Amino acid sequence: MDSSAPFDLQSVPALVATFRRALIAYGDGRFEQPTADAALRAVAQRPHLTAHTGLTLQRLGQARNEPRAMHFDVLELFAFVRPAQPIAPAVTALARALNLAIPTSLPEQATILREAAIMLLDEAPRLRDHANAARVAAAMGLSRWAWAPLLLERLDPEGRLRAHPSLDVWRNLPEWEDAPPQGQPGSMPISPEEARAHLAVIVGDGAEVRHTQSDYAALAAQAFRPRAHEGEPAVVLAEAGTGLGKTAGYLAPATLWAERNDGTVWISTYTKNLQRQIGQELARVYPDERERAEKVTIRKGRENYVCLLNFEEAAGRLPVLLERETVAMGLVARWLTATKNGDLQGGDFPAWAWPQPGFAGTLTDRHGECIYAACPHYRRCFLERVVRKTRTSRIVVANHALTMVEAARNSALLDLDSDERSTPPLRYVFDEGHHIFDAADSFFAIHITGREGAELRRWLRGPEGRGSRRGRGLIERLTPVLETEPRELERVQDIAQMALALPGDGWLARVGGDAPRGAMEKFLLAARTQTRARSEDTSSPYGLECEVTPATDMLLTAAGELQTALKALLLPLNEVALALRRLLREDGGEQVSQHRLRAEAVLRGIERRAKLILPNWIQALGGVGQTAPSGFVDWLGVDRFDGHDMDIGFYRHAIDPTVPFAAEVLEPAHGAFITSATLRDRPPDSEEATDSWRSAEIRTGAGHLVTPPVRAAFASPFDYGRQTRVLVVRDLNRDGDMMASAFRDLFLAAGGGALGLFTSVRSLKNTHRAIAGQLSAKGVPLYAQHVDGLDTGSLVDLFREDEDSCLLGTDALRDGVDVPGRSLRLVVFERVPWPRPDILHKARRAAFGKTYDDQLTRLRLAQGFGRLIRRASDRGVFVMLDARTPTRLLSGLPPGVEIERVGIAEAIAVVKDFLHTPGLAEPRAHE
Repeated sequence: MDSSAPFDLQSVPALVATFRRALIAYGDGRFEQPTADAALRAVAQRPHLTAHTGLTLQRLGQARNEPRAMHFDVLELFAFVRPAQPIAPAVTALARALNLAIPTSLPEQATILREAAIMLLDEAPRLRDHANAARVAAAMGLSRWAWAPLLLERLDPEGRLRAHPSLDVWRNLPEWEDAPPQGQPGSMPISPEEARAHLAVIVGDGAEVRHTQSDYAALAAQAFRPRAHEGEPAVVLAEAGTGLGKTAGYLAPATLWAERNDGTVWISTYTKNLQRQIGQELARVYPDERERAEKVTIRKGRENYVCLLNFEEAAGRLPVLLERETVAMGLVARWLTATKNGDLQGGDFPAWAWPQPGFAGTLTDRHGECIYAACPHYRRCFLERVVRKTRTSRIVVANHALTMVEAARNSALLDLDSDERSTPPLRYVFDEGHHIFDAADSFFAIHITGREGAELRRWLRGPEGRGSRRGRGLIERLTPVLETEPRELERVQDIAQMALALPGDGWLARVGGDAPRGAMEKFLLAARTQTRARSEDTSSPYGLECEVTPATDMLLTAAGELQTALKALLLPLNEVALALRRLLREDGGEQVSQHRLRAEAVLRGIERRAKLILPNWIQALGGVGQTAPSGFVDWLGVDRFDGHDMDIGFYRHAIDPTVPFAAEVLEPAHGAFITSATLRDRPPDSEEATDSWRSAEIRTGAGHLVTPPVRAAFASPFDYGRQTRVLVVRDLNRDGDMMASAFRDLFLAAGGGALGLFTSVRSLKNTHRAIAGQLSAKGVPLYAQHVDGLDTGSLVDLFREDEDSCLLGTDALRDGVDVPGRSLRLVVFERVPWPRPDILHKARRAAFGKTYDDQLTRLRLAQGFGRLIRRASDRGVFVMLDARTPTRLLSGLPPGVEIERVGIAEAIAVVKDFLHTPGLAEPRAHE
């Protein structure tokens, strides 16, 4: 488009699409409904107005990785004009955000697209930072971003700013300031009556506090009792049925304790979705926005936050970036001026804007390359701001993994007298407590893999090879600090040389080609060779694994060589750490004082690797060829994605990872409240106290404590017998075509609002391929993980936005979807989600008993069922398409649920009748 010529947006046609169906609307009021191929030819010839160009073209049949021309993507315009206001990538979401009429048809969607574009362009001149916005628009225009000329007409009518295109918005970001140490919190308890009263305040005037919710808050107060003996925290296990209002219930005593004792309570979750919900609930506790900003911190892992140095260096490559990358960088620049927390992954940045998977990772610190105080953006760093705010907050909302990191950081292993040291958390609330086992399993494991080794080498040596990312090795980081310590500088040089034993760039290709370099690549080759030799099917698209013993001579030799190399590396690392401690303790003159923060940052990094990572690797390698230590299981594995090797390594996991969790997280704490809607297992015909709570204590670590936990269960207020139907289809075999037809007919009977859950990606893709067009022809959009080019969060947002759409997914959707109302009224399981019988699972089954598989499967089915009913007005149908589903696996569903075994034709009729009959269904008599 010629930016010097007058341009009329009315001349741009608007394109909207569903699966293989398109509608093009022209400014003069004409509409066309071309075939998908004709629509693709049209968009190849001229720009169109779209809402997410990539998804629109993909629906018409264009491959995800196929290059595309620049179009007028109205979602991108929205993200530019209204940064840090994420919306679902849908026209209806645009309309809702702009207070326009919600479109109900493709022609209305096309009309709204044009109205939204005009409205947003009219807003542009009123942007408070229009000068910065103009320079960013000019930078995006270098890659022919369609909106750039139109925005510059409005932001820079005199043409002075567009001559200086730039993304350097970081210069205007505010700096953080340190706060004084907070000191040790008090130990004053919260009485049950006080918890009930505070809950009433949180719920608000005129709202009724349910009796069970009040009892739940009173129980939660017991987790805030003063600790009587070291190592004996006050632990409470509470199962609370969906709809009870458990978030407000535990926030009542938690916030009251934090205020009374000048302390901090960490609220830990498993999913980002629940973190977001708790943040919203805290607005009721602290309705004043300034007070809430001061007292509440939503905390995530380092890899979630934008790294300003990475962003600056990416912005410096602006002339050579791909077109879509430049647009994404421009939208990030606009977002930086408005974001509250700098969270790129699931925060207030629209994830649908990324040009390809993994691009966000290039702008965050995923490789341990942070240079801390040596960074020119240190005082503006979002993560550093959040870390400091954590220390003074009353409530910190984090995920289970980060909570465990924080506990480990404050353990004796990392006894650092440095700026990173903070008061350890003393009081916890673990929501989604049924996931503690899985989170601990990941955190306390030992993985000696190619990826881990390559990351360690990168941290020690810095970037290597062409196209390497920014980063500094120990030589660059420590030379200014140790200029007066020549012996220590020699050790740093030795470390860099010894790090050549670790995998370097291109290690995966070399190992796959039998051409390893260095001790660790040789070990990885030996692990891969043994794994392939002992696997049933090396052509499997999924990962391969095998037991370590009996080990091949090749593996034993390689493990010994790698162990020797790591021991040699560990020695100078510890010597350098001791030298840094000495210099910092003595404040070794001007040289150290000038670089103190840098020295402390490097010391922290060395301590973590020299005390936690390398000793564990060395110990594990010494046991290769022997039986794993008691309580652990070892194996070799080749991770794969779509049949391609992605990683190789040795793995050691605790059979019961809640043992270290209890020792390192629970025992040092003063109190912990652990809750979930599915905390217990409910096997059929079980004794309540004996069986169900035993599984809860196993999966939370509470059973390993000296003092038994307080335990209580609270029923859901929902009438599941009246609001739900549970159907097991008895006349389907596993034929792919029949299964796909069943999904199609059930989805159509529900009129959309359906979630299909699969145990394999291959089955999901085959089903999508078979039914997407048929559903689209009936006006039912279908979205799918692993098919649509969107992240899971954006897919769920789309699904929530359109109550007549359907969504296909795997495990992440079974646990992470919160969609109240008609947008989710049908859940269909393709088959029983048995746990995969891999080496680790078989070891746990042997340890926990033969019913272990049943326990996990009941939990998964209960979680899937729990997606259906989120409020009293919801109703839904839960369908199992696996005729072999044992009745005992459904005993974990809520009381009052009746299991019906029916044919597929009857199931379709039940779904249609139950979901489309006005009013709630009457209770059905039990047979």
